[in-house]
Amino acid sequence: MLLRRTLLTGAAATLVAPAMPAPTLAQPAAARVLRYVPQADLTILDPVFTTAYVTRHHALMIYDQLYGLDAQLRPQPQMVEGHEVEGDGLVWRFRLREGLRFHDGEPVRGRDCIASIRRWAQRDALGQAMMARLAEMTAPDDRSFTIRLTRRFGPMLEALAKLGPSALFVMPERIAATDANTPIKEVVGSGPFRFRAEERVVGARTVYERNPDYLPREGTPSWAAGPKRVFFDRVEWTVMPDPGTAAAALQNGEVDWWENPPNDLAPLLRRAREVVVKRGSPLGTVGTGIFNTLHPPFDKPAVRRALLRAMNQADFMSAAAGADPSLWRADAGVFTPGTPLASDAAIEAITGPRDLDRSRRELREAGYAGETVVLLAPSDQPALAALAEVQLDLFKRLGVAVDYRLSDWGTLVQRRASRERPDRGGWSMFHTTWGGLDAINPGVMTYLRANGEKAWFGWPDIPRLEALRQAWFDAPDLPAQQAIAADLQRAVFEEAPYLPTGQYFANTAYRRSLTEPVSEILAFWGVRRA
Repeated sequence: MLLRRTLLTGAAATLVAPAMPAPTLAQPAAARVLRYVPQADLTILDPVFTTAYVTRHHALMIYDQLYGLDAQLRPQPQMVEGHEVEGDGLVWRFRLREGLRFHDGEPVRGRDCIASIRRWAQRDALGQAMMARLAEMTAPDDRSFTIRLTRRFGPMLEALAKLGPSALFVMPERIAATDANTPIKEVVGSGPFRFRAEERVVGARTVYERNPDYLPREGTPSWAAGPKRVFFDRVEWTVMPDPGTAAAALQNGEVDWWENPPNDLAPLLRRAREVVVKRGSPLGTVGTGIFNTLHPPFDKPAVRRALLRAMNQADFMSAAAGADPSLWRADAGVFTPGTPLASDAAIEAITGPRDLDRSRRELREAGYAGETVVLLAPSDQPALAALAEVQLDLFKRLGVAVDYRLSDWGTLVQRRASRERPDRGGWSMFHTTWGGLDAINPGVMTYLRANGEKAWFGWPDIPRLEALRQAWFDAPDLPAQQAIAADLQRAVFEEAPYLPTGQYFANTAYRRSLTEPVSEILAFWGVRRA
């Protein structure tokens, strides 16, 4: 029985994307280049292998998605023409848009989509949940693929439209066949830009060129949904770890756009007549202190819980975002404040009075035996470095022995993958942040997985958390989801798989010579010279 049919028809489907204006010979070459300062160097090219945001931003340029998430957080068809749902939600049939091609000239086929979904799902929390209910995926022809389930999976389209790391991108089958625990060696997508591997200078520069064969879909652009129209021939990423250098380059017109200037530089940039400073995302950024639960001392829940009861979100957030309390929140629970699943359940675990003497006693009683904690920190990401400094200070005040390892973010990303003991090249803790979009529900929260070896870095094994996540997928409506989310928050505060360090709002900055970029997702389509 056909329950739902959403093949796009009618007036909306007949809209024709306006042709992209061709550059004229009279236009200066520099005007056709967008110069950008990313948050950090692009050290890993594979968006499945890492959840680093800089890699996600890179992947949004190179690859396309089956569905795109719009500004209302709704999945919209992107590479697909539409879908059908049959069999009481157990059978999903998808049909691709006509004319989609990879950068190597090969057409995008249904089997490419299947291989990409399988590889992504090996490492992504939402993908793993979907695959646990999978009966089979088949490609009856080149432009179609079918997903059959053993059990209904409510967030199917949300999974295919997943935007936060690890986002689901479509690669050629031959590349997607690479094991998810091995980085891909070839960067070929079907997105609006091509990667210029020969121009990449590690630690300094990454270059992209417009894909002349890209076919924008119809409709109105909205975050990752709708037509992705490119108005620059090249986009050049230039790494500038020093904020002062980046600020001067933006003010002098040497670069066009700086992804994430520190909040304390915002007043300076706002005084520059040719610079626009804009809040990056309405959902802000949430902080997390990640424990390695494989090795002492953070293999003990009571030790992690003692640290959670000792930390103060205001200390972390003011260090990351500045002294202005309007730029951060110190009462942020597990889910992004202001979104449907956010709650006050057991919130006193992070908002209650702090007592360092009590916390020192609790650490000893929990079994902390003086082990040296290896704390990783990035030197080239000011906000993350600030969070690590606060953590270092807290450890010292609690009497915890610390080996503080400062490196660039790329090196940290590589080291955090190690499961070795901290004294043998591994680690004990690091801090990272997530876009608020990536903390709105259990399905998209990579760091909420607690399924041991298959979990995200830190690898917590907490069956109670996993059971609650599965129950959330089965919840019939929002009230039921909210009740489960409240129980999840209570469990997180008791088991402490990570430290929730608060929510803050970051800025992005660009020259007035640009039209307003889609900064909520750091997109390089739609923006042009004003």
